[in-house]
Amino acid sequence: MKYKTYSIIVTYNATRNNWLQKCLDSLLKSTLKTEIVIVDNLSTDETVKVIKSKYPSVHLIENKENKGFGGANNQGLKYALESGGEYFFLLNQDAWVEENTIEKLVYQLKGNPEYGIVSPLHLNGEGNALDLKFSNQISPYSCPNLYSDFVLNKVKNEIYETKFVCAAAWMISKECLKKVGGFNPVFYHYGEDDNYCHRLHYHKLKIGIHPKTSIFHDRKDRPKSLYEEREEQNKRTILNKLSNPNISSINHLYKTKKQIKTKILKSKILLQKDAYKHLKKELKMIDSNEEELVKNLEISKVADKFAFL
Repeated sequence: MKYKTYSIIVTYNATRNNWLQKCLDSLLKSTLKTEIVIVDNLSTDETVKVIKSKYPSVHLIENKENKGFGGANNQGLKYALESGGEYFFLLNQDAWVEENTIEKLVYQLKGNPEYGIVSPLHLNGEGNALDLKFSNQISPYSCPNLYSDFVLNKVKNEIYETKFVCAAAWMISKECLKKVGGFNPVFYHYGEDDNYCHRLHYHKLKIGIHPKTSIFHDRKDRPKSLYEEREEQNKRTILNKLSNPNISSINHLYKTKKQIKTKILKSKILLQKDAYKHLKKELKMIDSNEEELVKNLEISKVADKFAFL
């Protein structure tokens, strides 16, 4: 089996906990050869130096500014497409694969064209438990039968459909990139994979888990990001609702703004200062992103255009 496969990794200070070496060494040992593309988001440690000195076969894109997770992945995907890629594996800098992970995921996508994305099991860095966030993403409510089949020791060598899995390890088909495109640039960091899954479903593709191979995802000791703070989470929730082509439209955006304005007036009358301040921030955020939200929502609804790439 020979398919032109590209693995794309976005890095930012990736040398801590030996992440970079574990990630790249695992890919270089893959049973199915994969070209490696790294997009570095202006690391301040030795990441770029290590790549250039120890991994000369890696194609390195050095950004002069931090373009976020989605923006940097779009750069890597664009390069891989222009280089003739057929399958595209997005892998976090703090994750690494088994020798057969790439091969098995490509095989499953090749045989199941109704799927745009397939992801392996996500284990923790030690490999002795499921990654906690991943375990929530494959609950019976989102991914029917997988838990049950594991408990009953009858896991199938196939793809289990799910509603969402984080983009720490996505194998994407070229057909999916053609129909769905890259990441929506309205999302700088976090939330972009939720939006991508919304758009994938809009274009009648599926996302799934192949449980016969795994990655190791080392979240331990990862510094807390400001993008995990409540205000940022609320912002992403609003942006995702307004960017979801399955439920949103220009009218939906205007209706949302009208509802917020009504709540602002009510909170002002009732002297609810905290609520008033919070709602004003929400409205300001929507106003500042409105033009891009409208434009990108319309782009998201058009298939076969490699949107955002």
